[in-house]
Amino acid sequence: MEPSGTGRLRMLASLEEAQSEADVLRLALHQAIAYLGGLGGLVHLRGPGGSRRLRLTTAAGLPPAISRLWDDIAWDEALAPAVAAQRDTAVWQPADEVPSGYVPPAGTGVVAVPLPGPDLPLGVLSVVTVLPGPPPPAHCAFLTALTRWLSEVLRRPPAAEQEARPIWWQGESPTAPGLHQAAFNAVRVGTWDWDIRTGEVVWDEVMLRVLGIEPGSFDGRVESWVALVHPEDLPWVLAGTDQAVHDRGEYGSEYRVCRPDGTTGWVEARGRVVVGEDGEPARMMGTLWDITETRLAMDAAGRALRHMSDGFLAVDAEWRISFVNVRAEQLLGSSHRIVGQVLWDIDEARGSNIEQRCRSAAARRAPVGFEVRWPGDGCWYHVRLVPVPDGQTLYFTDVTERRQRDTERAAEQRATAERAARVEELTRALSRAITVDEVVSAVAERVLPPFGATGLLMMSVEGDQLHLVGAFGFPEAFRSRLVEVMTTGGSASREVLRTGVPQYFTSVSEYADAHPRTADLPGLAQMSAGAVLPLIVSGHAIGCCVLSFDTPRAFGKEERTLLGALGGLIAQALERARLYDAEHARAQALQRGLLPRTLPSVPALTAAARYLPAADEGIQVGGDWYDLIPLSSDRVALVIGDVMGHGVSEAATMGRLRTAVHTLAGLELPPDELLATLNDLVSGFGDDFYATCLYAVYDPAEGICTMASAGHPPPAVVDPTGTISFPDLPANPPLGAGTPPFETAEFRLSEGSLIVAYTDGLIESSLRDIDTGMDLLAEAIGRHLSTASAPRPNGGLEPVRPERAEQTKQTDQANDEAEAERLLRLCDSLTSTLIPSHGRADDDAAVLVARTRVLADRDIASWTLPEDPVAAGEARAHVRRQLAEWLLDDLVMTTEIVVSELVGNVIRHARGPIRLRLLRSRTLICEVSDGSLTTPRIRHAADTDEGGRGLQLVSALCQRWGTRYSSDGKSIWTEQPLLTESRTLGEPALLDVL
Repeated sequence: MEPSGTGRLRMLASLEEAQSEADVLRLALHQAIAYLGGLGGLVHLRGPGGSRRLRLTTAAGLPPAISRLWDDIAWDEALAPAVAAQRDTAVWQPADEVPSGYVPPAGTGVVAVPLPGPDLPLGVLSVVTVLPGPPPPAHCAFLTALTRWLSEVLRRPPAAEQEARPIWWQGESPTAPGLHQAAFNAVRVGTWDWDIRTGEVVWDEVMLRVLGIEPGSFDGRVESWVALVHPEDLPWVLAGTDQAVHDRGEYGSEYRVCRPDGTTGWVEARGRVVVGEDGEPARMMGTLWDITETRLAMDAAGRALRHMSDGFLAVDAEWRISFVNVRAEQLLGSSHRIVGQVLWDIDEARGSNIEQRCRSAAARRAPVGFEVRWPGDGCWYHVRLVPVPDGQTLYFTDVTERRQRDTERAAEQRATAERAARVEELTRALSRAITVDEVVSAVAERVLPPFGATGLLMMSVEGDQLHLVGAFGFPEAFRSRLVEVMTTGGSASREVLRTGVPQYFTSVSEYADAHPRTADLPGLAQMSAGAVLPLIVSGHAIGCCVLSFDTPRAFGKEERTLLGALGGLIAQALERARLYDAEHARAQALQRGLLPRTLPSVPALTAAARYLPAADEGIQVGGDWYDLIPLSSDRVALVIGDVMGHGVSEAATMGRLRTAVHTLAGLELPPDELLATLNDLVSGFGDDFYATCLYAVYDPAEGICTMASAGHPPPAVVDPTGTISFPDLPANPPLGAGTPPFETAEFRLSEGSLIVAYTDGLIESSLRDIDTGMDLLAEAIGRHLSTASAPRPNGGLEPVRPERAEQTKQTDQANDEAEAERLLRLCDSLTSTLIPSHGRADDDAAVLVARTRVLADRDIASWTLPEDPVAAGEARAHVRRQLAEWLLDDLVMTTEIVVSELVGNVIRHARGPIRLRLLRSRTLICEVSDGSLTTPRIRHAADTDEGGRGLQLVSALCQRWGTRYSSDGKSIWTEQPLLTESRTLGEPALLDVL
């Protein structure tokens, strides 16, 4: 090798280890091009595992139009980089032998040298030369040495990753306890499965979301994952993957990803290689989670400690160094060389007695200080050893010229260092805080004790006003005065917000001199010294934090620096919590708006309901809903459902489904047809939307309940004797997960039966399955009914008679309210029993309870009519007799007209059999049934038409009317108010209609 080549290699070997792998690749490629006198060069890296493709990582000296053609090379192509990788040796390829399509400049050649790897080459370095033939041996020797050195750089621990990690992650193994595991438990973790032999990759939904991939758009190729890795991190990520496959062991890495939407984030991946029956690596499976927020939060604390004037280092339980700050590096050497080594095995520490002193100090399990002479520079250092979870922290203070200084000053310095160590705990607590209250609690718990503070105030800016969001350790008189000061001004808080500069007051008099208008505040707060810290996010002041002390206090320079750093951490956490609280408030308002505020009062039953949101952090709204929908002829529909998932999207879907159910119920569709139509609607929302639904129609005239369930658990039914059962409903799939038909079940309910419908959040949790939950529900219902007062005995729906209408109405209303209150207590009893921890459920839960009534036989009358024009006359005669018997003579004339028109329409436009039924309830209900499915429509007759006004007349005389279809025909029904006084509410008089 020529001397210039040796010099270039020495220069590369002297690079600082802090250089990123991307910079190293570029520098090595430039040196190769310069040494060979080439036109340009390329570096390709092989895909992970046994991948048979080479991906362009670095290019230099070539126009983009040419380098893009070399971006992705198949392993078996006859191109120089591919041939070098196949043969694992350097190759030379003249321009005329380069495959068509790669257009190298005429008269050139390509020399390609593989980067050595454990099994296969890690990649290939190529140089485009103007040599007339293969490069001379000296050039080949230089390229071989260069690629060997480059391969070693790529396979060592990534410097960029070590530099970015906070102190507690340096050197931590994938299975080490501590914050690493806490972060793992605090986030949602995605899983991946990579077939090493085929290159196919399977990602779950969480991993797709972390990487910003739309569901359904991932092609399952490992190359697609490679394309997401940040270019500067790609070399060592691929090298680490290849090393894990070669070693058949564990894989762990943190790297940046470039998502399709343009954002960049940090992820952490852990995995393990699985060998096949032949003993060769077959698959690699593992997990991946987003650590962007954690890194941002932790880095703030790491920077505060890294640039302390004292030396600072952290060691694990085996005394291996995991972090050193800048000052400690001056004593021990570069962090990239010493991280992971035992402290006293480092060359710079040999010759001192630090091992014996550290072990002796650690045995006390309490912060200990000692002095040691450092052999490297001969200076004396005071070493402060502080136990922390999973290891120790050591602080080095140069006391060569200050050993005899005041002990109080030394103690203050050590206390400052100890407080700095608490930043780790505060950062961790703030990263877990979700709401503003949790942020205030974390600061009060983690900041006040280390600094010896006695009070905390947290204020935020909303508009141009200050608002108190949290207080700790202040008397009530001070808080009242503070509210006045926040609106009038003249306080230190206002000044800090205006300037963005912290203020420190060592005594009451110092505060009074600076702020005479509010000089009474320290006395009211029982404060002798204080620190007022601005909370600034993105250059804007969002509030301030006040720490008070009950004794005069001088704030040193380092203490002020640390407090300023804490202010930045608190500001970020407070802003995040404010956004969360605002979003949570909006989500709760949305949830309240989507659920029924009150259940309608219907004759057929009395109902009550409860809804409990989920208590998991981050869950805002859910998709559970319930409804009570009045139908024709006193029938009523009970609905309860659950949209899978949580969030605003699921809540909006719930609102759409609830509206759709109301619309379909108004069309009088039977339960099976309603669920079939609803299933089509949910299927149109997309493949990710599923919902369960229970739809039941109760007919008080027949005492029959018809139910259909779409994947929803069956309700509990309690008969009047107290027997509890769960109806055996047909097994239908959830909405959006199957296709019709949906099957129904029909059963008879006695007077006073109880229906308890619920969602799975009430009975199912992480600690019990659905069957166990149903058993517990039955026990809870029985226990409550055995202790609760019995409902009012009722022989059926009470009719409203004209002579006692108002009294009966008031009595029925009072009875309904009392019964509703009893049912509401039952709902509360069930939720408190099945979700005992103060109503905090794993999933949102809804419960709907209804007590049924049955229409008495004396209030039902029905007749069969002949298919003949005389049927109208017979119908009028039946009406006159029955209404006279019911003492409803005021309704005879209007009812005769309604019946005549409806029966006449059947004779003219439909077919029999014809049936007439009258129901006396809160209204007079008239039904005319026939065997035709023809839909009656209101015509708008002209002035000269002799007919076509029958349904207009019916509509004018009745409160409501409509059509209900059945398997054997249809029924046209009408409702009229029982009291003639109802005309004052807007109903036309009969003469007005005629």
